[in-house]
Amino acid sequence: MNIMLVTVTERTREIGLRKAVGATGQNILIQFLVEAVTLSVSGGVFGIGLGMLGAYIIHLRVPELDTTVRADAVILAVGFSLFVGLFFGIYPATRAAALSPMAALRYE
Repeated sequence: MNIMLVTVTERTREIGLRKAVGATGQNILIQFLVEAVTLSVSGGVFGIGLGMLGAYIIHLRVPELDTTVRADAVILAVGFSLFVGLFFGIYPATRAAALSPMAALRYE
């Protein structure tokens, strides 16, 4: 959530400009939610890749140890990262959508 709050703060003028030329609060909300989910899911996929690489390396070192990665665990991890992105992206996205175009354009 912290990264998304910083993103909203850094892009305040951009949000104001978009709203001034016709973007609705819902457009801004959807944009920031999509960004939060994309960031979260890509981090989850990267983590899954690292986990699979780690399991493969452990399997090479200790072949008798079962290091299989189950598909249901991968699906659960991606689903959880999607949920986390949505959950922690709601507040920053709502804050961005509620910005007044005039106040946002005045922001330095």
